[in-house]
Amino acid sequence: MPFLEIEGLIFNYEDMHMRFDLAVEAGECVGIVGPSGAGKSTLLSLIGGFEKPLAGTIRVGGEDITRLPPAERPVTTLFQDFNLFPHLSVAENVGLGRNPGLKLDAADQEQVAWSLRQVGLDGFEARLPGQLSGGERQRVALARSLIRHRPLLLLDEPFAALGPALRVEMLELTDLLRKAQGLTVLLVTHDPNEAARIATRTAFIAEGEVALFGTTDEVLRSDNAAVREYLGR
Repeated sequence: MPFLEIEGLIFNYEDMHMRFDLAVEAGECVGIVGPSGAGKSTLLSLIGGFEKPLAGTIRVGGEDITRLPPAERPVTTLFQDFNLFPHLSVAENVGLGRNPGLKLDAADQEQVAWSLRQVGLDGFEARLPGQLSGGERQRVALARSLIRHRPLLLLDEPFAALGPALRVEMLELTDLLRKAQGLTVLLVTHDPNEAARIATRTAFIAEGEVALFGTTDEVLRSDNAAVREYLGR
């Protein structure tokens, strides 16, 4: 049984009718690529519960989560916007993932320290976001995602604003954490090289549906007309 199952998921956005079907295995990283406006971020919003489908089913680990509110889903979404509070320390920003009111006991504090160690920010607890580089701020956001201990991690172009070297560094860190923590990851990206670097399989989204799904190499080398146009071949 796939870990993430999306069946007949229907959503209308303005004049576009969308229907998604996708099956993702536990522990794998799946790239989500395609032209702008094709529905990539909408798919993640539906899985995360930020948008409501007209019909269809989303299952995670065999559990139907289609109607659950976002906070009750076994899902964490990491966006391009770091969404850090500038007046809170690094530790406090991470602690929000544990308790939105920052009522943290000793066990919670240890989880904050553990999460920061995972992303290489041990010793940064007292710093403010304004004292960090862009890559460090994104590491804080990733640490906040990890501390929630949700098995499904959705990445909506979180590293797009970083330079090429930092982007590669963050991709490799995310993939390392995926393997270490047993996470299942969906990565939305406009850069096919990012999918090629860490995604075992890739879904090509076109006009509101999964037009092609297979190994990343198969998809990116496909003779599909929409893929060729997207890649400029």
